[in-house]
Amino acid sequence: MSFLNAVINRVGDEQLRENFQERVDIIQHKIKFMDKVAVACLDTRNNLKKDLEALIAEAGGVLQDDVHTARVVIYYEKSTSMLQLMGVVPSLLDKGWPAVEYDRIYLWDDEAAMADEADVAVNALEDLAEMLYPGYFVFGNEGKTWMSFKTQ
Repeated sequence: MSFLNAVINRVGDEQLRENFQERVDIIQHKIKFMDKVAVACLDTRNNLKKDLEALIAEAGGVLQDDVHTARVVIYYEKSTSMLQLMGVVPSLLDKGWPAVEYDRIYLWDDEAAMADEADVAVNALEDLAEMLYPGYFVFGNEGKTWMSFKTQ
């Protein structure tokens, strides 16, 4: 059982638990037929973060140890809003990164990245699905909990 299923199974309300599981199942069914996406998560000092590895895997991503191998880069940091990230990230980017070349840099609100409660975890999974597979998933969270950062 995945950590996400364990979080969902802790929900006492059966109908709510089924709703969460259905949302997860929809994403996981769709990504079965898609290629995995190489992802790097960074903080505001360009340090690699690994705390969301399980959630990223659930969303169809593969966390990378080197930002130079990632097609997607997600910036997030505890107590740092997307607005604050917008002011910091431009100076952190390297034009040699594939994610910069493909314009796949994302800023994620720190509250959305904490996945210890079922509703937060499922919402975070949906955010990641939107980021990793743009056009295939549209949950309406862009601009609310995450945003695409245009480099060009």
